[in-house]
Amino acid sequence: MDPVYYIEDTLIFAGIFIILTLSLNLEYGFTGLGNFGKVAFFMAGAYTYALLAQLGVPFYLSLSAGALVAAAIGLIVTLPALRLREDYLAIVTLSFGEILRLIIKAQEGIAGGVHGIAVPAAFPFASLRLSALANIALIGTLLLGSFLIVEALAHSPYGRILRAIRDDDTAVQALGKNTFLFKASALALGSAIAGLAGGIFAQYVQFIDPYMFLPPVTFLVWIMLILGGSGNNWGALAGGLVVELINRGTRIAKDYLTLPVDPNNLQFILYGLLVIIILLYRPQGLLPEGPLKTPARKEAQKWLSSPPTA
Repeated sequence: MDPVYYIEDTLIFAGIFIILTLSLNLEYGFTGLGNFGKVAFFMAGAYTYALLAQLGVPFYLSLSAGALVAAAIGLIVTLPALRLREDYLAIVTLSFGEILRLIIKAQEGIAGGVHGIAVPAAFPFASLRLSALANIALIGTLLLGSFLIVEALAHSPYGRILRAIRDDDTAVQALGKNTFLFKASALALGSAIAGLAGGIFAQYVQFIDPYMFLPPVTFLVWIMLILGGSGNNWGALAGGLVVELINRGTRIAKDYLTLPVDPNNLQFILYGLLVIIILLYRPQGLLPEGPLKTPARKEAQKWLSSPPTA
């Protein structure tokens, strides 16, 4: 295959999965909510986009609907689970991901069942390179928007409450904050961003089936976040890029090198080694969580750096 197209394809998948990692960072990195069913909201966005695009709904409306449906599902599913302990939330979301996938798998009439469904291209160019460039521009724009939104939320009063909930839920409740609403809104926002990633994934690959949304997708996103640094959006970006480079790099390498193991197995070996090394020598990830950016902190830093008056 054309090596330039390989690079473009790598950038596109890296962008999609970094958006997905940002959504997990909002839920787990800032709020401490272990969502192990991330792939379900990714899948909800992808199928919503695909079904609406088949009906001729404009691209941007299909994409927005995918995000909204994923947010609504995230809210409905996690509302009862939020009343449980954190480990039960992980079990509920993991189970929901599989249940949703099995429902879609059994749904032949609407979602195509095991045969999947074709998705109309948003950029129907004859040239693969041109189509890839258009997708890079689109995904780059959405990635930048998602990053700025999550970054702004993380450093806002809302984000400070999320971090406080992550660090000490009981103390926040004692201060009169409704932690349940904050957690629910964080999961809805995270699910919306995951649904957005699912929509652009569907429009890029132009075909989806239930086997594309297996639990390993969720685990891959968790690896990206742990490697990059939980609680830091730059870390989520770095982790997503490193893992996707390994993922695509091993596939490219098999075309040019004789590998001693299957590329898929090599990926998991490299992921495992990276996670072990990071957890041993840098448990907070490549880019650990930094201090909050608040006006009070800026004023304090300015005051500390100013020369003493006589």
